[in-house]
Amino acid sequence: MITDALDRITPHVWQLRFPGGHVYLVALPDGGFAAVDTGLPGSAPAILDALAALGGRPEALRQIVLTHCHMDHMGSAADLVAATGARVLAGALDAPYISGTLPEPPADLPPPPGERALHERTLAGIAAGGVPPLRHTEVDRPLHDGDTLDDRPEPVRVLHVPGHTPGAIALHLPESRLLLPGDAIAADPTGARAVLAAVTPERDWREAGGASTTRSPSRSPNHHPNHGM
Repeated sequence: MITDALDRITPHVWQLRFPGGHVYLVALPDGGFAAVDTGLPGSAPAILDALAALGGRPEALRQIVLTHCHMDHMGSAADLVAATGARVLAGALDAPYISGTLPEPPADLPPPPGERALHERTLAGIAAGGVPPLRHTEVDRPLHDGDTLDDRPEPVRVLHVPGHTPGAIALHLPESRLLLPGDAIAADPTGARAVLAAVTPERDWREAGGASTTRSPSRSPNHHPNHGM
């Protein structure tokens, strides 16, 4: 049952667990929902089932926020847009990759072996899963560092955390002490926290890894990454 993979982590946020990563559903004040990331291509039916389990019809999905342009995060965005009419929000520098205007930049794997193993495990899971082809989608609202999403039960602050991709973002909910870092943070195969591997050449991986944590308030937020937690 889809409810077995659906965990409530705050009064307004649920985590939907997938084998290759997670999707988050956020209840909006108007009775609708926003999704944070969309999983691999082919994940839309499970996301809509989770939405239904929370009492939402497909058209209740108002927004899709993509933390970055990799296919295990944006993979079902186009299908969800077609099914729900949701608007897509994403980091401005990743928007051309999400829309397909530019090809996705290649990964530049950093030294720690845990990060390489996690990257290889993710790719192997994609290859073994018979994943449908990726469909691109337009970004309706490009997001920038310091933007605030105000149409939520509490303000959500956008953090630009370049490194994993040029336009990667994290979402900080200060009142709930919750950080949704995308792939800036994940658990490696040993269970330890690690910065993910696909770092773009113009940004040092250690700098990227510190971005979402050192810029958070002194009261350390609860991190809910998309892989391994």
